[in-house]
Amino acid sequence: MRPVPPPLQLRLLGQFRLELGTETVELCRNGQRLLAFMGLRGRVSRTVLAGTLWPEATEEHARGSLRTTLWKLPRGEPSLIGCHGDTLLVTPALRVDVHALTRTALGVVQDHGPPLHAPPPLEALTGEDLLPGWDEDWVLVEREHLRQLRLHALDALAGTLTRQGRPALAMEAAWASVRAEPLRESAHRAVVSAHLAEGNVSEAVRHYHAFCRMLNEELGVAPSPQFARLLPGRLPERTGWTGWTGWTGWTG
Repeated sequence: MRPVPPPLQLRLLGQFRLELGTETVELCRNGQRLLAFMGLRGRVSRTVLAGTLWPEATEEHARGSLRTTLWKLPRGEPSLIGCHGDTLLVTPALRVDVHALTRTALGVVQDHGPPLHAPPPLEALTGEDLLPGWDEDWVLVEREHLRQLRLHALDALAGTLTRQGRPALAMEAAWASVRAEPLRESAHRAVVSAHLAEGNVSEAVRHYHAFCRMLNEELGVAPSPQFARLLPGRLPERTGWTGWTGWTGWTG
């Protein structure tokens, strides 16, 4: 009976790491770039891969650099990169942390979790960014995509937890979204909704006014009417525009 190979894991959230079981596999810089791109895409043509990783080079030189980088990749079983005609494919055995995060976030956005008594996936949704310090265009695009997905998932998670009667956990998710993007109205609506679910009307109103002030100072605009309708009673129109003297910092 053939032994089961150790798990092969690619970590792109935070520092790049390729792990074979408990061992870290060392790659040259171009090898890291190639495997990171392939890990995100799964399969890609040689032309697209060479042009993306070596955009300043001629097509001939870029393809030569690609061949050299592929040759330098570690050889083993399974092979990291397979070939089907002009298409390169990542081995199905490679587990990529970004894909796990994406599945978790999409499940939350589609309101598939968490179950009533299950712990919410806050750690996954508030973890490290994609390859911090890498500034290539394709990395920036993927990083922003993941950032937006996480923000939507945190907002959705806060709403789900509020509906489940778990406002304290809903507040944690909402505040994680606020910290990631302080001017994001949907995150502040989630904070207010959690306050209201706990019966803390004064906290909800205070947070609303504080957000009004910040939005006016930063962008010169007022929150949407949808936000004001969350609060009980009648709030003055254009509340954030006249200034709020009770500001003492965020609550929650």
